[in-house]
Amino acid sequence: MIAVLDRAVWIKISGRANFTSSIDLKRVVNELWDRGYRRFVFEISNCVLMDSTFLGVMAGIGLKFAEANQRGEICSVEIANPNERIADLLENLGVAHLFKIVDVEHHANEKFEPLSANEPPAPRVEVTRNCLEAHEILMGLNPENVGKFKDVAIFLAEDLKKLEQAKGS
Repeated sequence: MIAVLDRAVWIKISGRANFTSSIDLKRVVNELWDRGYRRFVFEISNCVLMDSTFLGVMAGIGLKFAEANQRGEICSVEIANPNERIADLLENLGVAHLFKIVDVEHHANEKFEPLSANEPPAPRVEVTRNCLEAHEILMGLNPENVGKFKDVAIFLAEDLKKLEQAKGS
C-alpha cells in the first residue's frame, strides 16, 4: 500500500515481503524518485517475513539514497516500526546502517492505495535478474553474506543465462 503525504512517500508493507513484490517496490520507488520525491518511509509493523530478495532490493534503495546524499542531495529512506525479527534481520545481514530506523504513529487516517494496480506479473527473466541483483547487493554490503548467498547467486546467474539464451533464440 502506498500514500504520498507532504512530499513523503509512505509504503506500507504487510504480510510476506518476498521476491515477487520486490519488483513492484523497486519500480514504484524509481518512478517516484524520477518525479522528485526524496523521502520514503517503509512502514513495516505488519510485515511478518522478509525474504532475502526483498531485503536486497531495499538495500539497493538504501544505497541509492546514500549515494545521492554523498552528492549533496537531501533525501532519506526510513524504516518505520520494524518488529524484532525484521530488525534483527536488517542488523544481521549488515544493511541496517542504510536506513533511518524510526518508531512512528500509524497514519491510519491517510488514504493508502495498492502498490501495483492490476499490472501483469513480471516475466521470469525479470524476476530472476532482480533476485540475482538483490543477492549481489547483499553480498557486496557484508562479506559475511557471501557464504549465505553464494550458491543462490550462482544458481540464479545460471538460470538467468539460460532464460536469456532461450529468449534470444
